[in-house]
Amino acid sequence: MKLTFWGAVQQVTGSMFLLESDDYRILIDCGSDFDLDEIGRKTRYEEQKSVFPFDASLINTVLLTHAHIDHSGNIPNLYKEGFEGRVVCTEPTLALTSLLLKDAANLHQKRLNSRSSSSARKRGKKKDVPMDYYVEKHVNEALDNFVPVAFGQRYRIADNITITFYPAGHLLGAAHIVVEVYEDGQKKRICFSGDIGRSNYPLLTDPQEIPPVDYLVCESTYGNRLHENKGTPVEALADVIKRTCIDIPGRLIIPSFSVGRTQALLYTLNKVYMEHSFPYLKVFSDSPLAHSSTKVYQRHVRLLNKEARSFQEDNDMLFDFENLIYLESSDASRAVSNYNEPCIIISSSGMVQGGRVEQHVEANIGNPYATILMIGYASEGTLGWRLLNGQDTISIRGKQLPVLANIEKIDVFSGHGDQDDLLKFVKMQDPEKLKGIFLVHGEKQSMADFQNKIEELGYKSVEMPTRGRTYVL
Repeated sequence: MKLTFWGAVQQVTGSMFLLESDDYRILIDCGSDFDLDEIGRKTRYEEQKSVFPFDASLINTVLLTHAHIDHSGNIPNLYKEGFEGRVVCTEPTLALTSLLLKDAANLHQKRLNSRSSSSARKRGKKKDVPMDYYVEKHVNEALDNFVPVAFGQRYRIADNITITFYPAGHLLGAAHIVVEVYEDGQKKRICFSGDIGRSNYPLLTDPQEIPPVDYLVCESTYGNRLHENKGTPVEALADVIKRTCIDIPGRLIIPSFSVGRTQALLYTLNKVYMEHSFPYLKVFSDSPLAHSSTKVYQRHVRLLNKEARSFQEDNDMLFDFENLIYLESSDASRAVSNYNEPCIIISSSGMVQGGRVEQHVEANIGNPYATILMIGYASEGTLGWRLLNGQDTISIRGKQLPVLANIEKIDVFSGHGDQDDLLKFVKMQDPEKLKGIFLVHGEKQSMADFQNKIEELGYKSVEMPTRGRTYVL
């Protein structure tokens, strides 16, 4: 049996691992690589003449840990290049992946249109279509082949291979996947962690314990970091709202990812208004994708944690409250800039890189009564990262603007487990019996520090794979 690492190797995004047993090939995740810039992507695809470094038609099955685009975003391209098998995932992952892939297809179409000049179109020149771009037709063709499987149910994908999904926290439907392969009279177990959630996170259950395995593929995003905020999300958010919108008549802008983060935020805001006698403040949720994702969360209440289920029973709705307004159209989004009362605006994306949130930041960055609250990780180079690093001026859509707004950060809404959570996951395995650990999904330094931490606990054969490296299991 062989395991080859094709993505999320010594970097955070692009999850893609190929497990081969006899004549059966399983791809675990098939994500978009956001760590690769446009030049690197073009060069790689020209060299490979394909989106993938392997023949897509030879893959038998895809296993999807969760819906986020860096895990699911290249699935339509897999079908475009000849894959004819199934994508196996949990039911909520199917629902959220459908939304995210269609949103990605829409962005692809917009970018493709912008690359084609009007003069080129008049001359009838063929559009320069990037190799990894797809449209909604390709997404629908892929979704027709998704197979949902329940948590905890052993599911046979081949005569000698079974899989089981275990709740991973992090996102609705997210799973650790345990693959059991019967080969040469022996049974081998490999666990793919996916993204590991944190304990006591709003809405989601804690990551569930997995059985003993022979090999562990483990994410390491927060491998050398601990979360800073130790209070509850309700306490942290109530404190910010009081200081920024009530003590002074200010405006609070919260960049937030549409799928997962916004739902946790809306649920917490609902609880804040239940538990605190705050004056009436309008809350604008400005993301159609977030609105659609919130409906998926509401449909799957049975999979949420006990606290969320109890809140639902007592209050009927997890996410809707009196002062919440969903903004659907672009015109409605722009009109919020003319709303002069204290308010809260939640908009994507979480790193302030693209999306409607850019216009809200642009409109308020020069307002000393406005606060921009970062609630998650922002990768280097993004507008969110520049705000967090205290730059005096920032460039937004070609304009150089002074930063007069207040910039704050809390990390209670980060869906990733920190170093303690990751160590807890690894320590489920006996160091004397575990044959190997492969670290993925992390910046190189984070991964190296986590490797040292694991080895100090007595675990042997802790690897940091490079792209294309194959291991015989």
